[in-house]
Amino acid sequence: MPNDLKKARLRQGLSQEQAAKHLGVTQAYLSMLENGRRAAAPLARKLMHLYDLPATVLPPEGVEQSSRPEKLAGELSALGYPGFAHLGMRARRVNPAGFLLSAVAQPNLEARTAEALPWLVLQYPDLPADWLVRESRVRNLQNRVGFVVTLAREAGHRADLEPLERTLADSKLEKEDTFCKELNDAERRWLRENRSEQARRWNLLSDMRPETLRYVHADAR
Repeated sequence: MPNDLKKARLRQGLSQEQAAKHLGVTQAYLSMLENGRRAAAPLARKLMHLYDLPATVLPPEGVEQSSRPEKLAGELSALGYPGFAHLGMRARRVNPAGFLLSAVAQPNLEARTAEALPWLVLQYPDLPADWLVRESRVRNLQNRVGFVVTLAREAGHRADLEPLERTLADSKLEKEDTFCKELNDAERRWLRENRSEQARRWNLLSDMRPETLRYVHADAR
């Protein structure tokens, strides 16, 4: 990260003095940031805006298990999701890994938001994987996150996602779960017979499939 900050500053054509002024710090402090002698987290949001950095530079925030649907939709819009482009990116950008974990922690996640999660993984390949795996395991969400990663890998033909997928699979839970949706008995029986192969692999009840996802094929980087 420190060396990346210097490269990002130079890409914007800024001297240390100019960047420090925009950031509200001294040139000496910015120099220490670029040399790894100060943590960038307190200035992460300013750095993101000034250097046009991806939202993965932001520290992941706390996982919310009862987020309002419109809040999640707004955050997805701010992260660039084409399906919510009409919202105008009014929400504050958050770290995509934190967003992903908050989304899969919901007891009932709107279908349009659930469908966007593989796109998120593809759009932000540098998300903090260690943090995501650790926090998924703490909350017993590794199956849901692993399912999203599998959908992203297969839809986007992205072999680079295989290490994250394998790491999540190492602690896969055997207990059957839904994919962020409360189901009645009839729905559970139907999904056991009609769930996707990807969902079956992760012991989930869901009919989401790579081939039915929108945006992931055209917009994956």
